[in-house]
Formats: sequence, structure tokens, C-alpha cells
Amino acid sequence: MLYEKIYEVTRNVPKGKVTTYGAIARYIGSPGASRMVGWALNAKKHTLGSIPAHRVVNRKGLLTGSKYFPANNMAELLINEGVEVENNQIIDLEQYMWDPAK
Repeated sequence: MLYEKIYEVTRNVPKGKVTTYGAIARYIGSPGASRMVGWALNAKKHTLGSIPAHRVVNRKGLLTGSKYFPANNMAELLINEGVEVENNQIIDLEQYMWDPAK
């Protein structure tokens, strides 16, 4: 199932790194399906457990998924992993970017 592929890629995002919805979509062979990646992660929001959804951001580094986490929790999780976040955006996205295709 496509959602399972999304979850598997998301599980592989290293601690202290982030990836984008688009990078995951391209990796699973659905380059236009960035929103679907977000939907898949949202579908598991109450049972994410081993799926580090907090490490998935939009193409500009915005923490667009943060509304599905308790207040500021997404930013806190990333900061605790050493990722620089300011105003719900990754500072220097390239520095922290993990591309599943590489």
C-alpha cells in the first residue's frame, strides 16, 4: 500500500535531519503527491509511535504539520534533535535536509 511506503521512508529519516513531503513523494514514485504524504502522516497522527512525522516539513522548511502536534511540540522535538527552528521554520533547510533518494 502507498501509505505504508510513506511510513517506511519517514521511519528512515535520521535524527537531527528533516525531509520534505515532496522528497518522499518523489522517492515513492509519485512526484505530484506531496499532499498525499501529508494525508498519510495525518491519518496516523494518533498512532505515529515509531514514525517520526515531526521530521517532515514543506519545501520551504515550514513546520506545516505542526497543527497536528500538541502546541509547539513539533518544533520542540526538532530543536531537541539539534535542528534550528525559528517561527515554525527550519533555519538553513539545506543543512538539515535528508533526501531519501540519496
